[in-house]
Amino acid sequence: MRFFLALSREGSISAAGRSLGVNHTTVARRIAALEDVLGTRLFDRLPGGYEMTQSAENLYRHALEIEAHAQAINREVFGQDAALKGPLKLTVAHDVANRLLIRDLRRFRNEYPCIDLEILTTTGLVDLASRQADIAVRLTAKPPDYLVGREILPMRHGVYGSQKYLEEMNGPIDAVLFRGDNEHPEWLREHFPEPASVMRTDDVTTMLTAVREHHGLARMPCYIGDSDPGIRRLDVRLTPSTWGIWILSHVDLRSTARIRVCRDFLVAAIEEKRDLILGENSDYFDKKGAGYI
Repeated sequence: MRFFLALSREGSISAAGRSLGVNHTTVARRIAALEDVLGTRLFDRLPGGYEMTQSAENLYRHALEIEAHAQAINREVFGQDAALKGPLKLTVAHDVANRLLIRDLRRFRNEYPCIDLEILTTTGLVDLASRQADIAVRLTAKPPDYLVGREILPMRHGVYGSQKYLEEMNGPIDAVLFRGDNEHPEWLREHFPEPASVMRTDDVTTMLTAVREHHGLARMPCYIGDSDPGIRRLDVRLTPSTWGIWILSHVDLRSTARIRVCRDFLVAAIEEKRDLILGENSDYFDKKGAGYI
């Protein structure tokens, strides 16, 4: 059923193999074996990929139910584990990992050497229901209802530019925006309504590099901008974001020992950086100055 669902979702043998971590020939063999057992063809091979037959459409709903039951069993067994050892998967955005957590995780590994920590840094969402990860550190306004946890700190943002760009800024500014932003987001409309040019990116690390390389001004989280010596924050007031830093796990896993200790550790590590995350780090203003407008 895992192979059947993977091919149904991905639409190609090779993509299904990648999602399952196996060779594409293994997928082909398993699908052929399933068709032999059921005595029916499940997929038509078309130029654009594999398309489900009517038999596969009928099977698909039952396969989803089997998958959901298997995941629930897996979570229940794992949730009863009281030992501080074994695998633990943490999913976290790469900028949060690199700026806020990686250094602290060395201390966690020293304190709990028998926990085998795996860190998944991805911009996409990881499915905690299927145990693709056990704990998620997410930047979100509202997490899914099936996850439990809490908001550790709200996110605060600033408008940043390189010192060279700020010193040479004369007239309309250049803006670096996220790909999904409105044509002119609120901070731009309010403070710089007619930018000279706009560049867009889908990644905050790329945005930071663009600002550092004098491409223009960008709105970024304070924990990124204030911690980078190559850029400065402008003295402009922004509407507070509704997003925050959340630490979450699936409701079935909330009492698992190694999840509990890791969750408590992450909460403490993030709260230690409260001033940086909230943009209230006095060292930032002492060392870098402010007041550009």
